[in-house]
Amino acid sequence: MKKYELMYILKADLDEAARKDVMDKLAAILTINGAEVRSTDESLGLRELAYPIKDETKGYYVVLKISAEVKATNEFSRLVKFNPNVLRHLITVDPEE
Repeated sequence: MKKYELMYILKADLDEAARKDVMDKLAAILTINGAEVRSTDESLGLRELAYPIKDETKGYYVVLKISAEVKATNEFSRLVKFNPNVLRHLITVDPEE
């Protein structure tokens, strides 16, 4: 399995419980498809966006380090587009590999 870094931005108006629920569902998409979530980093947290995305000016940043096959990352990218709480996502090869 290849190592990836996955970042996504959630809507800023989600409360703590709703945000955790969305994060758990997104992680479940990966694990169901055979990926392993190695770490979750929320240290960036709530930030101003450089430009509005879907009429939002703030977002909550989450970074995951995962080990996965291409199938899992493709399925994540496909399903995350249907989640109205996710503003953007980006999957890159882990630079620390």
